[in-house]
Amino acid sequence: MQNTETKHIKIANPDHAIMPLIAQRWSPRAFDGRQVEKEKLQRIFEAARWSPSSSNEQPWRFILGFKGDETYEKIFSTLVEFNQLWAGSAPVLFLAIAKTSSAKSPGKENKSALYDLGQAMAYLTLQAMHEGLYVHQMGGFDTLKAAELFALPHDFKVVTANTIGYQGNPETLHPNLKGMETSARERKPLNELVFSETIGQPANFL
Repeated sequence: MQNTETKHIKIANPDHAIMPLIAQRWSPRAFDGRQVEKEKLQRIFEAARWSPSSSNEQPWRFILGFKGDETYEKIFSTLVEFNQLWAGSAPVLFLAIAKTSSAKSPGKENKSALYDLGQAMAYLTLQAMHEGLYVHQMGGFDTLKAAELFALPHDFKVVTANTIGYQGNPETLHPNLKGMETSARERKPLNELVFSETIGQPANFL
């Protein structure tokens, strides 16, 4: 199956109209290995920079590795075996990290740090789509090992490992992964997600 066919299958089929970039966003495992231009990386992380954050704490931090360098190998070494089957084809691996202590109130926890990192990742991901690139976010890795390898302070929490790259050919993937790469995306309906008064009672506008 060619990339164009895969992209068509992966476009969301929403019940209500949404922005094209959101409909087109998905998380491939096949990457073609092409280097990502530095100007595109600059714009991708600039988008994350301008995401919302509680009290403007901006708790997101990122550590990037490029295929062939030591940082890349360190991040790759933290991935579970399943993710190592495919992630090594991506030209960029990076860690998304939340600073959990408050910069504005020393000694206090920033309770919004993880939420705000998630927002930054969403902005980053959509900018990547705009640039013709894809991001795959992974929870399947050793967060403690990652923190140790990069000597992170105690208040820096590693949350996800991630890839950035151009989509590759699904035929290059391990046989166990091809089906996921070429199957349609699914989501729960809104009436299972958006409620009025209490969980389980769908919102009346639905």
